[in-house]
Order: sequence, then C-alpha cells, then structure tokens
Amino acid sequence: MATRMADITGPGRERRLWGRQGSGLFRPLLTAVTALLVAGFATGCSALGGSLGVVWEAPVDNSARNYGNGVWLVGDTLVRSRFDAVTAFDARTGKGRWEYAPPGQEHICAVSRQTAGSVVVIARGSVTDAGCSTVAALDLTTGRERWHTPRAPGGDLTETLTDMVAVGGGIAVLRDAGGMGALDTRPAVSRSKALRAFDLRTGAPRWTAAVPEGCVPEQVAAGERQVVAVLACARTELRLSAFDSADGRQRWTASLGGRTTPVPDGQVTLWSAEPAVVQAGGTTEGQPGAFLAFGAGGKAIGRIGTTGGYGTVRAHMPALVVVADGRLYLGAESREREAYRDRVVAFDLTSGSQVWLEDVAVAGGLRALNVTGGRVTVLADRGPRHDGLDELRVLDAATGDERESIETGLDVDRAQGELADLLVYEELVVTVRQGSGVHPFSVYARE
Repeated sequence: MATRMADITGPGRERRLWGRQGSGLFRPLLTAVTALLVAGFATGCSALGGSLGVVWEAPVDNSARNYGNGVWLVGDTLVRSRFDAVTAFDARTGKGRWEYAPPGQEHICAVSRQTAGSVVVIARGSVTDAGCSTVAALDLTTGRERWHTPRAPGGDLTETLTDMVAVGGGIAVLRDAGGMGALDTRPAVSRSKALRAFDLRTGAPRWTAAVPEGCVPEQVAAGERQVVAVLACARTELRLSAFDSADGRQRWTASLGGRTTPVPDGQVTLWSAEPAVVQAGGTTEGQPGAFLAFGAGGKAIGRIGTTGGYGTVRAHMPALVVVADGRLYLGAESREREAYRDRVVAFDLTSGSQVWLEDVAVAGGLRALNVTGGRVTVLADRGPRHDGLDELRVLDAATGDERESIETGLDVDRAQGELADLLVYEELVVTVRQGSGVHPFSVYARE
C-alpha cells in the first residue's frame, strides 16, 4: 500500500467506532446464519421459500443533506458518506471500523461515485465561506486522507455538486470553478483550466485539459482509458466530451442537444465513462428521456428510450439503473391490457438492442436491483395480497433466467422510505437509504 500522505499534511479527524453487535449471544447466531448461506449460494441452487432476517442495521441518520452522499463496498467494508462524515462498518457484523470528519466547520459537498482500489475522492469546504475549496483522496481501508489539493470554488455549496470529482485509470479528476455565472447558478470556469487530473496515489499533478470555447464542464466521470465530461456550451447546448486519461488530450465531442435550464436540475445524468453512457431526461417521474451510449470517436452506438415495447423505464429511480459489463440493466413498468407488471430489462450498450426481459413484480413493486458476479439481484414488493411483504429474486445476468426466489417475510421499506441502492456481499444483501430518520444500511441474511 502506498505511503499515506495524510500523515504529512494532517487532514481531517479519524475516530474509532465500536459496533452494537459484539455480544456473545449475537456471534453464534451470525456464524450459523452465515454457514447456511454460504452453503446455499455456493451450490448455485434455485430455491423457493425461506425468508430473510436482519443481521444488523446502522444507527438511524438525522439531519441529512442532499449533498455529500455516497456508498461503497470495499472488500468486507461498507462505507457511507454524508455531508458531515464518512463512516465505515464491518459488512458481516456492523461493527464500526473508522469515521472520518472534515476539519473545522467544513462539509463534504461531493464524492466520487466509484472507487479506484480502495480510494475515493471527496470535495470539501465551508458552507458559508469559500465553498468547495479542497479536494482530497480518502483511503477507505483506514479512513485517512492520502493527499489533498486546493480547488477554485464556486463561492458556496450552492454550486453544481453532482459529479464534481471522479476516479479511474490511476488518476483523480476534478473540475474547478472561477466564480458564478451571471445568468444562472452554473460555475463559470476558464476553458484552459476546466479539468485537472492528479496521480491518485501521490496527488502529483498529471494534466490540465481545456474544453471547447464557450463551454464549461458540469459533470465528470473517469474510466481506465478516458475521462468524459458533460459540457454546457453557450448556455443553450449540451455536449459530451472525452479526454485521454494519460495526458488530457481531447478525443471527441458529441452533441446532447439543446437545453432551456441549467444542467443541475437533473436534465442529464452521467452514468459511465467506459462505455460513455448518459441519461438525458427521465429523471422525474413521467418525464420522457433516453439513455445514450457513445463509442470511439464519439459515435452514438445506442439509444434506449425510457418508453418502448418493454414498457416505461423507471429512470427517475437510481436504484433501478445499473451499467455493468457492457450492458445497461433497467427496471421498467409494463401496463399491457389487463396485466400490470414490473420487469427487469437488459440492453447491449454496443448496439442498444434488448438482450432479455423478465417480469419480477406487480406494477410499482420493484424496489431496487444489483448486478454482481454475473447475477442480477432484485428486491420487489409481492403485492397487496401479501401485506406488503417483499421477495428477493436472483436472475442470470447473461440470460435473465431465474436462479433463486425467496419470500423474505419482510416489508423492507415499511416506515423506511425509498431505497437508494442495493448491494450484495457474499451471502448478505444490503439495502441502502438516504435521508433523515432512516437506517443508512440494513443487512439481511437467509434464515
């Protein structure tokens, strides 16, 4: 592991946490449940029946904000970020491993969606003063900053926070801001210093990239070979631009069409850098939209509408959208004749063609999906006849064939709110929530 630069620069505070599940009664129960699950999942059997039990839950969150939120699974460590801290838990037991809080009165205003190894990048700053003025690399195995560097902020935390920072290809990428635009709340940046990249291990500057004249970056994502950014140009047009991860050289730019409002309203969502996938529209319920995939040279290689023969994609729910292994997996709702069903649909991102479709729930019952290790794990409401109880289904990611079905015996969302994500760690299923008055993590195992 690389030398931790946090030992030199002295960033935020690290505090040891202790879990609530360390009693002697809990350990034998967990061991028994884990052994049963390992045996069942290892056989790859298609099981009907059974139920899920709660292994542990993280303490209820209060005073949530709509910025600084993120969730990662690194080895056997579950990590979540919110505006005031990043906290890590043992995935099996719920025991707290570490907590990181930004220094002074700073808040965490943005985090990278993905990890690179065990590292994420955060942007932090003052709510009332300079804004997001520092970018730091955080090691999720220790809770320590490896390095941090100044950033030109947009004045306060009202600047665009979505996808401000990203990691991939051995680098951390950030977009600077140089004051606020005169006609809307977008950051106005210098085109010659629009994007900066740093060595993820050391924080050493790697390159600075310019964007086309009249354009400013508003979202950024990074892959192994390229960095992509959503650009707002002349305040009327949206573009997607790709840069070489090695030197910042611009590879291509493609138009995403016109716009009438700033991008921060959710008009565009950047889902992936490799392949480059953008969701245009569809971020509010009932709003039309499409997922656009781009290949080499910026050529459009796939367009998947939010409505089609597969029904209506529930694109406004991030927990029902997954890009994995060259495919796009979506939760959709079908209302054909008298049949009302929720389904999972898989698309090939090289062509935009539908690969498979599988009905999984009554309409409105699909809660979240996860794609891990060649499996699609689906959590869905079984319908009004079952008192709101949920079902866990496991599908083959390649074909959509069902591998497993469990009637959980639980109403996962009762008094909890909408799921933000679904994670799978070995034999455990993890539901993720954001907001006040909810458990950020609830971890379940088969009983």
